[in-house]
Amino acid sequence: MTQAQIVLASTSAFRRELLARLGLPFEMASPDVDESPLHGETPEATALRLSESKARAVVAQYPDALIIGSDQVAFLDAQVFGKPGSHENAVKQLQAMRARSVNFFTGLCLLNAKTGKAHLRGVPTRVTFRNLSDDEIENYLRKEQPYNCAGSAKSEGLGIALIAKMEGDDPNALIGLPLIALCDFLKNENINVL
Repeated sequence: MTQAQIVLASTSAFRRELLARLGLPFEMASPDVDESPLHGETPEATALRLSESKARAVVAQYPDALIIGSDQVAFLDAQVFGKPGSHENAVKQLQAMRARSVNFFTGLCLLNAKTGKAHLRGVPTRVTFRNLSDDEIENYLRKEQPYNCAGSAKSEGLGIALIAKMEGDDPNALIGLPLIALCDFLKNENINVL
């Protein structure tokens, strides 16, 4: 029996690098999904819905594959920190998060395109930011330019210097692809990583 094709429904270099750690062959596909939250939707529900939507968005291209979708939402109290998109928005996000603990919720979906079965899990990570000065924020943003990252911080790069503490079950979740949960899902689909 041949192994099912694995597809990562993402163009993120960071997710690609994480998935490559498992040593399984895979392809990447760009999902065309509106990432706007729905009215009244919790950040957790948004991340889970979008992770599944991204996987389902490429089913027509890969009807027999196992498709991985992932999405992350950062939030503090009632404020959601999406992808800042600009330097000004990133400054505002990091100023709002300094010396605070922010929740990053990463949704993961492994969709069996052939059967339609979707494995879903949300993986929370609580990140406490250092009490950053405005100069430190500016220096970081000039060097890293994380304008396409939820919460304006790339923990896999220089963004680690912004962080005082991280609490969670999977350090990969903060980067954008919870590998521990993914290994469970793959095993459920008869794909053994080891």
